[in-house]
Amino acid sequence: MPRGSQERRAAIVRLATTSGPASVEELSERFGVTASTIRRDLAQLESAGHLARTYGGAMPLDPHQESSLRQRSGEAHAAKHAIAAWAARQVRPGETVLLDSGTTTGALAHALRGARDLTVATTGLTVLQELVNADGVHVECLGGTLRHVSQGFVGALTEAALSRMTFDRVFLGADGVTAEQGICEADLQQTRLKELMAQRAEHVYLLVHAAKLGRRPFHAWAQLPERWTLVTDAEAVPAAIAPFRTRGVDVVVAEA
Repeated sequence: MPRGSQERRAAIVRLATTSGPASVEELSERFGVTASTIRRDLAQLESAGHLARTYGGAMPLDPHQESSLRQRSGEAHAAKHAIAAWAARQVRPGETVLLDSGTTTGALAHALRGARDLTVATTGLTVLQELVNADGVHVECLGGTLRHVSQGFVGALTEAALSRMTFDRVFLGADGVTAEQGICEADLQQTRLKELMAQRAEHVYLLVHAAKLGRRPFHAWAQLPERWTLVTDAEAVPAAIAPFRTRGVDVVVAEA
């Protein structure tokens, strides 16, 4: 096997492991070879036990496991608080806002604890814990089926409660996001709910730190509306931000 092929195949395994499932077309463009060459690479790698073939692409043998909220609470602490601080400044007195479950939206709830004349609806236990003693904030819990790993509510009851309200702003989280496909999450209940949440708000914000840009660890996706704002942190490199701006997304880089 030529040395170039060995290096390319090793790079394919690394890419599938770090970024999630990859298509033949994406790999062909990335490595500058034909689709048939990539298919031969994937067949060789599968035969050697390095990855698993999927329809039209490949994925790692050990697929990404969803991190628990406890695990995520220690990640990118400064970035999440910078993002949350910026997001809190967008909220106006008298507004009704919707906060997704997650650690970054939990940081936003913390930043809103001193607010007055504000209504916050949420699907997340972290947000509820932050606002439990915030006397100036009226809190609505959109309860339903609890996902223990993310400490958020999903399902028919959550969606029914959501249908009774509209919002000035919604602040969403994500396991990953791409400019082409939108929000990536571990299951379809989450992505369906996020799409519904975005439809109920006048202004849509996605709060994600830099490591989640371009990341696609799972197979469930939520499409975002035509106009939305991506809020990330100063660790985001221009190449990671550019695809979003090219598609007309408003991008905010929050400084610590």
